[in-house]
Formats: sequence, structure tokens, C-alpha cells
Amino acid sequence: MTNSIEIDLRSKIDHVLTVYIDVEHNSLSRKWLAALTHLVKNNYHLEKNYCWLGWAEGDRSLRYICRQINQSITAINTANLGYQIDDVFTAENTVTHDLRVNHDHMNRLHRYFEDLQGVSGSMSSYFSTADTATRWHIRQLNLLCHELESLVLSMRKLEKAPEWRRPSQLMCWLQAPRFALDQEDYELFGIDTINRRMGGVYVGVNKAVGKHHWEVFNDEGRDSRVGELVTSSLKSQTEAAGDFDIEWAKDPGAFPWQIQALAEFRTWLIANEFDPEDKSLTIGHPKVAQVDLVRSFGTVDYSNIWSQLADHLDVYKIRVGNVEATYKYHWSDPDYQQQQMRSMT
Repeated sequence: MTNSIEIDLRSKIDHVLTVYIDVEHNSLSRKWLAALTHLVKNNYHLEKNYCWLGWAEGDRSLRYICRQINQSITAINTANLGYQIDDVFTAENTVTHDLRVNHDHMNRLHRYFEDLQGVSGSMSSYFSTADTATRWHIRQLNLLCHELESLVLSMRKLEKAPEWRRPSQLMCWLQAPRFALDQEDYELFGIDTINRRMGGVYVGVNKAVGKHHWEVFNDEGRDSRVGELVTSSLKSQTEAAGDFDIEWAKDPGAFPWQIQALAEFRTWLIANEFDPEDKSLTIGHPKVAQVDLVRSFGTVDYSNIWSQLADHLDVYKIRVGNVEATYKYHWSDPDYQQQQMRSMT
């Protein structure tokens, strides 16, 4: 099996930037690479509308994301599911004057998604009876929620601490087959893996399990208790797919404020009757590969790398061993929603 991956990123003027990735040697990386090879070989649909998170330079602005949320809410409300969302999202009611997310409002949005879809292994009756178009809109509530939160964080960092922006690249394919995590795979999780290395490649969180512990800790507050959560689920990850995330932000692990935050997180876990050392909680991000920064960008300087990536926010090709897939479509295509729905069926 190959130990390298190449991704061609395309600029608006069709210039190509190739990112070179070296696969690590562990139990999870082997299963993940086999799953990724299957996705590429069989040309699964790459979700380009949920690919670049935390890029303030991108065309998916705060107001654009809010419009997309409202369009999906309208579609759900008119689908006769027996579930109505009496809510509207605007830049003004989702973001404060100091560029912080209104967590109460965004937690409600995530709760709408959880109610409507359910969780992996226990899908809701609303989702089960919904048609393909409505299922697409239900899923958008979750994706757009996370995209908005990531964008606002980077907007604030860009203004106050630009070196600590949190840009990332999410490679998710529609209908990607899942595989079960084995006991040895859990060893790659843990609180320390919340800190992600720049260019690190991580198996994506199963998007159907609801929020994970670290998200809840940050979103709901240090004094929150699980029994009082706005979100309805807090499940461990038992499955993964060929999906993956690339971390393009700096690793904060050695800095005092992050060390303190993780210590407070441990205290929060204990207060909520979780064992911080329990790897089966699947806290953190299991690493399966690493971008060769020098080969890809000619530098390890984060600002230089961000500048190059900001001009190439479109995944055009991916090569895994001797298989390759080309993704000519773009999230701004007038019929992109229809393209995705065809892939879903």
C-alpha cells in the first residue's frame, strides 16, 4: 500500500499548487488509507461546500453562510416533517460586536440539527421520513453551524492575534463508507491530541455523533454540566471513514494559555464524571499522516504557507498510489445543490 498522497489545489486562474502528504504507520492509518483509496478510486463526491474552514480570505462570508442557514430552515419548515424552526440567523444576531459567536444562538442551531437527524445508529423519525432534498438541508444545519463558528474565530484572530487564526481543510465525501474503530485505534486519541501540528492530517470526527467533549467544554462554559446541555448528544466515536482534516494552524500546545485550558478541561471532565485518561471517550484528533511542508510550499513559515493556500482554495485532484480523482465542480456552481443530491441518491 502506498505511503504518500498528493492533492492538487487550484487557484481562480487555474494555477495548481500540489500538497504532498506522508502517511504514518499505525493501525488506524492503514484502515483509513484503504478507505480513502476506495473513495478516490470510485470517484465519490467531495463536499466542496464544507472544505475550507476558518479562511477569512474565502468567498463564503458570514452573511453568505447566514443566508444558507435560513434557506435550509425554510426548506425544512415547508417539508411537512412535523418539526418547525421559528428562528432566523443574521450576522447581527449570531456574532457580537467584539467578533465572538453568540453561543446560545448557535447551540440552538446545532440542537435543531440533532433533533432532525438523530445520531449515528439512532437516526430520528424526521430524517427517516424526509426526502433527499430535505435530508440535504438538515445536514447543512450542522455543516454551516461549524463553518460559521470557525470563520468568526478566524475573523477575530485576524484582528487581534493574526498568528493564532485556526484555518483548516476538511476533506469529506458524500456517502463515504465507514469502518469500525478497533481497540488499538483508541490509543491515538487523548487530551494531548487536541493540540494539532501544522500540516497534520487527522481522521475526521464522525459528523453524526453530535458535539464532542472539547466542543461542549468551550461552547457551554467551564461550569456547565452534561445534564443541562443545550445539545442533546455527547457520544464517543466508534466509526471513521476515508474523510480527513488537514490542520493549517499553528500548534498551541506549548503555550501557557493552552496548557491552562487543557488543565481546566480535565477538571471539567472529572466534574462531569468522565475519566480524563479514558481513550475510549475519543477525545482529540487521531493523526494518520503529515504534510511535507518544505516539499509542498518551500518553507515551514506559517504566514507564507497561508498566503499560498489562500490563493488556492479549491481541491482539483487527489492521487493515492496509482488511483486518481479529478473534481472539476465548484461549490459556487449554480446547480451544485442538485449535484450533491444526485450523489446522495
